[in-house]
Order: sequence, then structure tokens, then C-alpha cells
Amino acid sequence: MLAQQDPQYTQYMYNMSVINPAYTTSDVGILNIGLLHRNQWVGVVGAPKTSNLFLHIPINNKIEVGFSFTNDNVGDVIKENNFYGDFAYKLNLKNNKTLSFGLKAGISSLDVDFTGFELEDPSDFGFAFQNIHKTFFNIGAGIYYNTNNYYVGLSVPNLLKSQHLEEANGQYQSVEEMHWFLTAGYVFELNKQFKLKPAFMAKAVSGAPISLDITANVLYREKVELGVAYRIDDAISGLINFRVARNFRIGYAYDYTTSNLGNYSSGSHEIILLFDFNISNTSKLKSPRYF
Repeated sequence: MLAQQDPQYTQYMYNMSVINPAYTTSDVGILNIGLLHRNQWVGVVGAPKTSNLFLHIPINNKIEVGFSFTNDNVGDVIKENNFYGDFAYKLNLKNNKTLSFGLKAGISSLDVDFTGFELEDPSDFGFAFQNIHKTFFNIGAGIYYNTNNYYVGLSVPNLLKSQHLEEANGQYQSVEEMHWFLTAGYVFELNKQFKLKPAFMAKAVSGAPISLDITANVLYREKVELGVAYRIDDAISGLINFRVARNFRIGYAYDYTTSNLGNYSSGSHEIILLFDFNISNTSKLKSPRYF
């Protein structure tokens, strides 16, 4: 089977370091931490649930490091945990423009437990009842161009193919393919109180159609953000984000499923918490940071 395998995010613009190891900020000494949980296709038996923790910090004006942990659970049958470290090198160009190159490396632990799993025709999948406990090493790479008003990023978080499920004849039937992510966003200042923030993310993997997310958020007085998004042939989404304090934001997204799964699902829910910690007495948190 060939299909998209990496977790899906609606608030991708605030979850960028998980997707692209080249993602950088300009706040040296400011530790950025994020927590995200996604409950996808509520009502569908075995629907995915994804949680992740990500953090990153510029240690000087050229180097940024980070870490991410992602737990992906599909029906309590397939459980995958990913632990990755990130390294980014930034070229500081003129007029506050930067070009970053990033590398990602880490391990993934995969647990597949078919205990109590029943098929009407077991011969359809000869490998289906293989319980699997494996650990894989992987690496990723990315590039990220950033200015005060816009960004563009291209990344491949998993460059190595991981072979998961195997038939008795030794032929692998489930292989994690490379996923390509192209992201971009812009900030239009409408007036002193309102800013328009369009963004998009395109995802591509061998054997599956290209997935495209298009988002438009409106930011009011640097504190409240409302938006809508469209994932082609999949969902229409609403987003809201509050700056509760100078160093803390909370966001929520709801996906209304437009595909055939909409007949069985009440939609998907996603919540994100974003923290900025000043761990250097000489650093100052720049406000606002739009991406």
C-alpha cells in the first residue's frame, strides 16, 4: 500500500520545526517550546491521534539547535514514537533576511500489536498478524528563507526508507517513503490593528496525490488571530490563536471533513501551546514573531 504516512497538521505554521530542521528565529537566548495534540476523524474507529513536543533555541546569530518528540497512535494498534535532534546554520543576509540550512537526525520506535484484531478474510493480508517491535534510525534535511514579512521552506524530514511489515516470502509490504514539504507564508499589514497572514503547505510522497493546505489568518492587535483553511479534497478548517501573555500563546483548529470520511466522522480537533522562555539575561524577546 502506498499512501501518506507522516502525521497531518492544520496549524503547521506554528509547528514548523517538526517539519523543517532549517526553521530558525532571530531571538538569541530565547527558548521556544511547543506542545501539540491532534485528534483526527473523531468517530472513526482506529482514527489517528498525534501528540508532539518541540523546542528550539538560537545559540548565536548563526547556529540554532532543537529537539522534537512525536507520538503517533493509530487505533491503539500502530504506535510510533519519534525522537529527533535538529541543527541549523543560518546565513544572515541584508535587510533582515536569512537563509538557513538544517539537518535532522534521530530514531523512531514502531510497535504494531494485532492482538484481538480480526479480519473477515485473513488471506487478504498475510502479514497482518505480525506483531512488530522495531527501532529505526533516520535523517532529514531542509532549507528555510525568512524575512520580516514572509518565509519559504523546503524539507524532507525522513531521507531513509524504513521497512515495516514483511510477508513470509521476505517481500516488504510497508515501507515509509520520503515525504517532501513545501511551505510559505506572508504578512500583509492592512492597518495598525489588522494584519493578513496567508500561508500554504504542499506535501508530496510517492504513490499518493499531492496534499495542499491553503490558510488565511487575520491577526488583530498582535493578540487574537482568526483564520480559515482548506485542505484540497479533505477538509475545511477554522483556526483561532490567542496571545495570553507576552511569552505564551494557545491555538485551536477544527477540521470539517469533506471527503467520504465525513459520513462517519464529526471532524478533527487540534490544540497547540507555544511558550517563549528567556534563558539569557542579555536577551530580549522580539515581539511580535509572526511565524
